[in-house]
Amino acid sequence: MFFGKNIMQQERIKAQRKVRGARSYQVGIDAEKLAKEELQRTGWTILLERAKTRRGEIDLVAYKGTLLCFFEVKKRKTTGEALACLLPAQQSRLYRAAECLLATHPAWSFEEMRFDLIGFDENNTCIWLEDILRIT
Repeated sequence: MFFGKNIMQQERIKAQRKVRGARSYQVGIDAEKLAKEELQRTGWTILLERAKTRRGEIDLVAYKGTLLCFFEVKKRKTTGEALACLLPAQQSRLYRAAECLLATHPAWSFEEMRFDLIGFDENNTCIWLEDILRIT
């Protein structure tokens, strides 16, 4: 009896995680759409969305003038939480993914490149941090 109850509990937990994962995925897609709209509204041209490489994914790649920018988009309960969730491992992944993209797009020629973070809270209030990643 105990063993069967434990399996049922594990299955329920798996199902709950699957629902949360699907919800989180959709929240991320919606936040990226909001970020794209904000970028376009402010004069940026979108080159790639959800750019997948063998080293990771970059949410948005855009340029404005001579500046190429790799954007990470986060949505959390507060903008502070959204901005705080870019951990060092993810920063490294972003950098490596950008290297891959640059290697596969040799025609891209820009004077400057940077990494920005766009965060949203639960009310879709946007905060945009420029130049968040410096690799030395």
